[in-house]
Amino acid sequence: MAIILLGLVTYATNIPANGLYFLSYEIMTDEYKRRFNRPNVDLIPAIIAGGMAGIFYWIGGMPADVLKSRLQSAPDGTFDGIRAVFKDLRKNDGISALYRGFTPVILRAFPANAATFFGIELANAIFRQVAPNF
Repeated sequence: MAIILLGLVTYATNIPANGLYFLSYEIMTDEYKRRFNRPNVDLIPAIIAGGMAGIFYWIGGMPADVLKSRLQSAPDGTFDGIRAVFKDLRKNDGISALYRGFTPVILRAFPANAATFFGIELANAIFRQVAPNF
């Protein structure tokens, strides 16, 4: 049963991060369409919004990911839950440990997510040309 609960920790940590990810992308692209009176987002703004969405994902998700990783990598019986992991981290490493390694994560997040949303918006643009009434 404990192994299932470890999997649920992974699931629970991804919910707020994914919420920030898609919400931030939608807000940025909606604002672009509104300001420039465009029905669809162009590819360059999609690249920028996608990269920024990746950064927002990790701003919101990194603390939970650090706690999850510490919980899952600890020997059995070390922690009795995520609260114990947080208390141990705060006591031994300080609260800033929640964002240790943030720079390399962000350096990877921007281009990876920019490419992801570029691909999505490019596929959407092609689809709109091939099947405009669909």
